Amino acid sequence: MLITHDTRCALDTVVDLVNSAPEDDSAPDRLPDLPALEAFVRSHEVSEVGVLTEFDLSAVRRIRGRFASVFAAPDAHSAAKLINELIAAAGTTPRLTNHDGYDWHVHYFAPGASVTDHLAADCGMALAFFVVAGEQERLRRCEAPDCRHAFVDLSRNRSRRYCDSRTCGNRLHVAAYRARRKEAAG
Repeated sequence: MLITHDTRCALDTVVDLVNSAPEDDSAPDRLPDLPALEAFVRSHEVSEVGVLTEFDLSAVRRIRGRFASVFAAPDAHSAAKLINELIAAAGTTPRLTNHDGYDWHVHYFAPGASVTDHLAADCGMALAFFVVAGEQERLRRCEAPDCRHAFVDLSRNRSRRYCDSRTCGNRLHVAAYRARRKEAAG
């Protein structure tokens, strides 16, 4: 599956957006206020975004939950329904653009769109490409019992199980190794 630069950026953005939500009642929200949303927009180079407001923060938090549902969808039909709703609500308007040193690519949000519509359109289309390609199962949640972060499995053989092999994967492998050693010494 060919993933263009702008699609990859949108995938990274949607994964980080979904993972900004608190995993449980004790975890902090990583989009707690307007400065955090502004930093998110800046760090992901979300273009053509005007002045952000508290309304934008509230709306982005709402679509964050809807994107999380896409990663939890049990099948392509369920994912497609959720993605279609996100894209339709954003008033998707595909257009070619080149800006900020990037060659021609497609933006799916209308000129002057809110940050929420921008994220829903561009990130929704990036996820839609995976459903169209029959690759919806690549939209996953980390299998570490104490994590559950979203990620996109871009491995060749679709075998990635953890959001980060250096943290979640390594921690579980070390725990399994120690359990085996303890049992063998037992």
